Amino acid sequence: MPGPHTEHLTMSHKPTHRREIRLFHRLALQFEKQPGLASVLCLLLVCVLTFSFCAPSFFSLTNFLTILRQNAAAFISATSMTLVITTGGIDLSVGAVAAFSGITMAGLATFWHVPPVFALGGALLAGTAAGTANGLLVTRVGMAPFIVTLASMSVFRGLSLLTAQGYSLPLPEGASLLEWPGRGWLGPVPVPAIILLLCVVAGSVTLHRTRFGRYVTGIGSNEEGVRRTGVNVRRVCLVVYALSGLAAALSGILMTGRLGSASSNIGVGFELDVIAAVVLGGTSLTGGYGSVIGSALGILTLACLKNGLILAHVSPFLTQIFTGLITIGAIWINMSLKGRDFFGIRKSSHGI
Repeated sequence: MPGPHTEHLTMSHKPTHRREIRLFHRLALQFEKQPGLASVLCLLLVCVLTFSFCAPSFFSLTNFLTILRQNAAAFISATSMTLVITTGGIDLSVGAVAAFSGITMAGLATFWHVPPVFALGGALLAGTAAGTANGLLVTRVGMAPFIVTLASMSVFRGLSLLTAQGYSLPLPEGASLLEWPGRGWLGPVPVPAIILLLCVVAGSVTLHRTRFGRYVTGIGSNEEGVRRTGVNVRRVCLVVYALSGLAAALSGILMTGRLGSASSNIGVGFELDVIAAVVLGGTSLTGGYGSVIGSALGILTLACLKNGLILAHVSPFLTQIFTGLITIGAIWINMSLKGRDFFGIRKSSHGI
């Protein structure tokens, strides 16, 4: 016969058990609302477990920090790309703008002997101006975002080639401030990891916790309805493209600083990886829904895939194949999960 002490222990475990049930229920509801987030988390877990078994050095803090440092630029651009795609647009010029911004920074510091602080500011200004130009063509002229950014990708890549004459522009000696964003450390943490974390947090708060973020989501799902409420849709979209240019410039600064020189070849194919990660994270290509955290997990998944293949001594040329297949699979899974609950059971339209 159980005594009072045993009864007390039994009762004390009930609240803990209930809390665990409530926590699981909240997680299930969250994943039900964001099926893309659940799928990318599962894929990331599969990658981590697989490569931890195939390459023992993969699962280590040193390698994790290396992944963050090498892919910080992609994290930053994926944050802004999420906003762009959520409005129903797209920006194919982020890689070219990143290269152009890096060339601008190196050119100002090397040829014009501009102080490093102003060279950094010039690079950020150049990227923001490029994004603003895209936004004006989309919102004022009414051109399709795909066509505008495809053309501007060619323009800014050409400007980078013209400025550098096809060569790399090394950063001047003594200008450690220009290299610090891409190479620096704050204690045991690389500076690029800190920058990407700040950008992801800021982007997530902006999209999900501010009025501007609600406008961005509303424009993607029902642009005319948002316009009728008195919102300046053109201005919101213009700001979104300007932010995309600013993020691309920051990405270019990080890549240039990490390499120690600017090149017109920086960021080639960069936009495809960013868009693939955003889609992988559950953001709808047709607009109306986006997740910055999902996009960050998408970048992390693709980065782990590339890193793991290298450590497992698999041909790096397979990375692009896997990236394309994973993107197609993610879109198919997200489409299949729509209209289903957390356990994969199709919801009834009558609420039964």
